Order: sequence, then structure tokens, then C-alpha cells
Amino acid sequence: MSHANRDPHQVVEVLSEALPYIQQFSGKTVVVKYGGNAMTEEALINSFARDMVLMKEVGINPVVVHGGGPQIGALLEKLNIESRFVDGMRVTDSETMDVVEMVLGGLVNKGIVNLINQSGGKAIGLTGKDSGQIRARQLKVSGQTPGMNASEIIDIGHVGEVEHVSTDLIELLTRNDFIPVIAPIGVDAEGRSYNINADLVAGKVAEALGAEKLMLLTNVAGLMNAQGEVMTGLTTEAVDGLIEDGTIYGGMLPKISCALDAVKQGVRSAHIIDGRVPHATLLEIFTNAGVGTLISNAEADTDKA
Repeated sequence: MSHANRDPHQVVEVLSEALPYIQQFSGKTVVVKYGGNAMTEEALINSFARDMVLMKEVGINPVVVHGGGPQIGALLEKLNIESRFVDGMRVTDSETMDVVEMVLGGLVNKGIVNLINQSGGKAIGLTGKDSGQIRARQLKVSGQTPGMNASEIIDIGHVGEVEHVSTDLIELLTRNDFIPVIAPIGVDAEGRSYNINADLVAGKVAEALGAEKLMLLTNVAGLMNAQGEVMTGLTTEAVDGLIEDGTIYGGMLPKISCALDAVKQGVRSAHIIDGRVPHATLLEIFTNAGVGTLISNAEADTDKA
């Protein structure tokens, strides 16, 4: 529908519905993990950039943490470097890590920054190495091959986990009306670089900032029950039960665990939202219905945390 054909009364109703949420979240920090279809389809890319600018304009402080797995894979293929995975994680030797840094810290990061700036915002791109923001350690992965009596530690190279997040630089930028855009690369005490899962980095950044919300964009509608319906308004206790009874399993488990940990560590609410929906972040924050799965600490928060 063109702008000229929109019913002005509907526009006013939408703005009126958004007002209490603008008032509630003004001055608060929202950490958004950006990835999936929202990062590869042009219309969704442009809507995401505009969403971040709008959030900043109404007083919310968005902090973006982005992925880039498909882009890394594409460049590795062009360079004839084989991609290998263990439990869904890319085995990252020194040569692959160089490519990861070029793609995440360069091509992808600066592309997001440019789009936000072109939409009228003020974005600055960072990696976790800048100012030592993300202290990392090597991720230890255990596995067991047929015929072995015990598991062994598998070395998957420069793949890390978050040891500590320093927020000084992020907070300095947000206070000065910038939108930080963070590539999920960390550094250890010896200066070695590590590729870290973007969901995990977003969760730990949200915890360190004491964020109001953690929003994880995905390629699904949210957490589904056995009937294929999106579940929302979940407490941390309810999510623990769903993990225990096997409702949450497979590829969704790490993402839900990341969101769950963030809420348990003080983030007011976490949202698993469908990044294939245009303006998904705005729909989740500024409308009564929302567009995904919401997890919070208390029953009182589950209506619209």
C-alpha cells in the first residue's frame, strides 16, 4: 500500500498505541542480535536500519550485535578454503580467522553502519577487540568417536566464548547519541582473536549493560509448542521446564539458553522474534501483540515486558 492510500485514522491509531511503550522504554537500552534473513534480503536490511534509527530518535538506546556466517562461508569458498563444522560451529584455524575478521569486522560491520547512517542515524562499528571490550577464551568442545570409552576435547581453533564484557566504550557512544554496531570477535589476554557466536555475545553484552531488552532475530516465528503455535509470555521457570521435558531441543536450544541466561542475570526481558517480518523489532516493542516469544523473570512482566 502506498503512503497516499493509507487511512490516516489507522496511522494515528498506530502512533497512539505506540505512545505508552515509547514513554516506558525511553532512556533504556535494547540489545539487538541481527542476523538470518533480516541480514540478507534487501527490503529487510533497509527496514532494520530504519528501525534502529527510529528507536534512537524516540529515546531508546539500541546496541546492535551482528552475525555473518553465510558471508564468511561465501568468501572462504571463493578463496578455496574448506569450511568444517563441529556441533554446528565453524572450525577456525589462523587462516580462517583472518577471513572471519575481514568479513565480520570489515565488510559486514561497515555495511550495517553505512545503512544506519544513510537512514539518518549515527552508527559506529566496533569489534570486541576495540578497547578490549570482549575478553574471550577458547571454547572447549568435547566429542566421542565410535569405539572410544570416553569423550575427548576437540580443538576447533579460534572459536571462543565470552569471559568478560567491558561496557565503557559502548556506554560512551550511546550517551553521545551513537548506535554501536558490534562484530562478535573477542580477544584473550595474550592478544589472540576468537570468533564467538553472535547470540552469545549479544546476551553477554545485554547482561553487562543491564539492558531492558535482548532481542534475537531468527528465521522462525518464535518458540513453538507441539501444536505449532508460538509460545510467549514465558517465565524463566516455564522455559526451564520446557527444556527439561524436551519441548525445546536441537537448533533452538542454544538461542533459548542464551536468552534465558540473560534474563536470569538481570536483563528485564528477552525476545525471540521473526527477522523475516519487516520492522519486526518495532512491532515487538511498540505494539500490544508483538511478533515472537517473550521471556521474563516474573508473571507480572509477561503481559508486555
